[in-house]
Amino acid sequence: MTKAPTFTVFTPTFNRVHTLERVYRSLLAQTYADFEWLIVDDGSRDNTKALIASWQSEKKMAIRYLYQENQGKPSAHNRGIAEASGRLFLPLDSDDACTADSLERLLYHWEQIPQPAREGFSGVTCHCRDLEGRLVGTPFPAAVIDATPQEMHLLGQVRGEKWGFQRTDVLRSYPFPLFPGEKFVPEGLVWNRIGRKYKIRHINEALRLYDTHSKGMTATLSRTRVHSPRGMRLYYRECLDVPMPADERTKTFINYLRASFHAGIPPRPAVRELSRPVAGALYLASLSVAFLLFRWDRRQAALRS
Repeated sequence: MTKAPTFTVFTPTFNRVHTLERVYRSLLAQTYADFEWLIVDDGSRDNTKALIASWQSEKKMAIRYLYQENQGKPSAHNRGIAEASGRLFLPLDSDDACTADSLERLLYHWEQIPQPAREGFSGVTCHCRDLEGRLVGTPFPAAVIDATPQEMHLLGQVRGEKWGFQRTDVLRSYPFPLFPGEKFVPEGLVWNRIGRKYKIRHINEALRLYDTHSKGMTATLSRTRVHSPRGMRLYYRECLDVPMPADERTKTFINYLRASFHAGIPPRPAVRELSRPVAGALYLASLSVAFLLFRWDRRQAALRS
């Protein structure tokens, strides 16, 4: 029986034949080679399948390619988790890369957690840098911090895109919820759920090369809000259960109402779903802002359609 790899590097892709080589070259350069590259093709209509087949024929690394009809990234992620052979699951987008020592460094920091304590951790998180080498976001306030995502958020000054792996067995207990007709759920929904039980080791190293110019989700966020409202509102609803500063709570509540409008749920029934009461003044002040943002989303989505 073939020994399972330490890492599954997971790449969901959709019509990204022009960027996938960036991922491939960075994985070829890794100083730690005990990994598989698992690609879930979410319905690409370009030459992705043939390109992956050409790399598989080179036999320079273990590559597994799975195709499915287009269902969105959450569905592709769930399938990747179900199919993963590695005990550590490391997502790497189809337009990104990582430093040559990234797997080695992530594993090093994981193994620095004492074995008896490791069961209470889900993974390791590090920083990203853009293609010009600049740090994306802000550094952590210490070289190594063990905390949940919620605790890191309360630090306030920690911002920006992060990257890292999670234990595969943990992720299998926290699949992305799927909503018929919708193709997006914020990743933070799953990370926040995991954070209720597990800590993450945060390290001040920038190991992922993040292409800030090609992130299609950011460019089409209004369309995402319009077409995937139930996933968005579930995320904001659960965020409201987490302690946060007052200004953050107000923004989150506004976005919850905004997503509820998109989902066709009136404000008062939406508020009754919350586990914490909402002050009348906050409700009234947020309602008009949320409705204006809802209308703005619809206009922007119509312009991009």
